[in-house]
Amino acid sequence: MAVSSSATKWVLFLLLALLIREEAMAMATTPQISDLRNVEVERHRLPSLTNSSMVERAKEADKLNEQAAVANPEEVVSMVEMSIQNSTERRKLGYFSCGTGNPIDDCWRCDPNWQRNRKRLADCGIGFGRNAIGGRDGKFYVVTDPRDDDPVNPKPGTLRHAVIQDRPLWIVFKRDMVIQLKQELIMNSFKTIDARGVNVHIANGACITIQFVTNVIIHGLHIHDCKPTGNAMVRSSPTHFGWRTMADGDAISIFGSSHIWVDHNSLSHCADGLVDAVMGSTAITISNNHFTHHNEVILLGHSDSYTRDKLMQVTIAYNHFGEGLIQRMPRCRHGYFHVVNNDYTHWEMYAIGGSANPTINSQGNRYNAPTNPFAKEVTKRVETAETQWKGWNWRSEGDLLLNGAYFTPSGAGASASYARASSLGAKSSSMVDSMTSNAGALGCKRGRQC
Repeated sequence: MAVSSSATKWVLFLLLALLIREEAMAMATTPQISDLRNVEVERHRLPSLTNSSMVERAKEADKLNEQAAVANPEEVVSMVEMSIQNSTERRKLGYFSCGTGNPIDDCWRCDPNWQRNRKRLADCGIGFGRNAIGGRDGKFYVVTDPRDDDPVNPKPGTLRHAVIQDRPLWIVFKRDMVIQLKQELIMNSFKTIDARGVNVHIANGACITIQFVTNVIIHGLHIHDCKPTGNAMVRSSPTHFGWRTMADGDAISIFGSSHIWVDHNSLSHCADGLVDAVMGSTAITISNNHFTHHNEVILLGHSDSYTRDKLMQVTIAYNHFGEGLIQRMPRCRHGYFHVVNNDYTHWEMYAIGGSANPTINSQGNRYNAPTNPFAKEVTKRVETAETQWKGWNWRSEGDLLLNGAYFTPSGAGASASYARASSLGAKSSSMVDSMTSNAGALGCKRGRQC
């Protein structure tokens, strides 16, 4: 079959681009900060968030979070589905097609050179947090030192020194390590923590705080046994540190932030929540995580009286809610929540709860109820009379309900409301097993498909 000259040029261009990218990635082997290429990052910077106090960050975050909320959700859903379709078509060229049905994993995991193409991950996001680019447009920072000796003056080469920097960074790890944080790890904007290829635990101390920032990706960590810390000075940027009151002991706390993606982490055994998003946070995706051995798993919304959380839009997708979980998978307030293609194999009280009139769109999940005959219901309206919650828009569409599980729907099903709680096309619940079988931190090996 004849091949046009334009097609040949396009193939040669792609090959040249891949060769250049691989050579550049091979150079990024020195500790701490390694420059891949000259990139224009200033247009992605938030000058008023850098070199600022938490108060200034909060003011700027309010503006950003309002902008992050989807204005025309039906158009956005259409665009997302088109993007996924086009991306899939482009990847029918060999190893870029995994065939699991999980659009995130199918985007990058079958590339045997994934470690040289790490930043491809930033283009694989789905759901409301799909535009979180993290540190895509910055340099690589290699964490070489697991210690956290001084939260005010962190040493170069530590995770704390990496996450507080003002510029975009893609943070990776030189080797396996256990990081015991003395105080909250307060992140700055435009950061990716990427633990693929190594075994990294954040455990037995403070954990991750994402407060008044934007564009953060957390990928591939084991986070467990987080403890309350605080009443101490902690640095949040190269030019600012301040007094922190007591933290609750969340694994990942998202506070007044937007464009956040939490993907392929293993989370368990923390003092408070595993993932909490509050105080007007929005544009969030929580995907491919493995949650185990915990009471209050995910909280989305600060309080019934905090109405700014009406802006909140969160996607919960392809997660495995596993052994030893009790409740809040998630527990929602006010906003719009798309719970899609997750595997619920354990709960002791309920799976999805809410108050303050959230919109919950449950699609294509597998709910396997516990043996307790009094805990078969997937849903729980928290401390609310039926006369109130019967008007809330909660629906179950295409869910697989096993072992007596049942979902109590409510509301009139207003299309506009569910459009704001739709963020990607749900797959059949029969595919949940294959899409979630590798939830949690992956055991990626260099030179092999992950």
